[in-house]
Amino acid sequence: MSTTSQEKTSLNTEITVDVPVGHAFRVFTERFDDIKPKDHNLLAVPIERTVLEPRVGGTIYDVGIDGSVCTWARVLAFEPPHRLLISWDISPRWTIEPDPTHTSEVEIRFVPETPERTRVMLEHRHLDRHGDGWQGFTTLDTGNGWPLYLERFRAATEATTAHD
Repeated sequence: MSTTSQEKTSLNTEITVDVPVGHAFRVFTERFDDIKPKDHNLLAVPIERTVLEPRVGGTIYDVGIDGSVCTWARVLAFEPPHRLLISWDISPRWTIEPDPTHTSEVEIRFVPETPERTRVMLEHRHLDRHGDGWQGFTTLDTGNGWPLYLERFRAATEATTAHD
């Protein structure tokens, strides 16, 4: 498979939140259930919760109301309070992709602008690794995609008190 130089194989979006960098990182990783919309669901039943295991080798998975589990990402780097790197193990057909060579990466970087303000930059890269149909993922930087996650993250930071 090849891509042309015109095709965008990475997405970038960012947000600034008025909390210290350590607090921003903790909210993102410890309250991921508040960030990921429940209707973003590959299970056959509604999602009860989403879990992000905060360590290299951990996973991100959804737990259904019936106890079923859908693991859809792996934690590739966990570097508090500045960086989280996960795989995107979802195929262009919105099913789980078991082959790691056909998955993309999502890097979230937390950069302090001031002691009380943090820029959060999200890059979803290597979309073309997914093979046929990967171009459908280029819409993740609009609407209900990554900008929605970051707005929900902002709301989660505002709902907590920073103690850094």
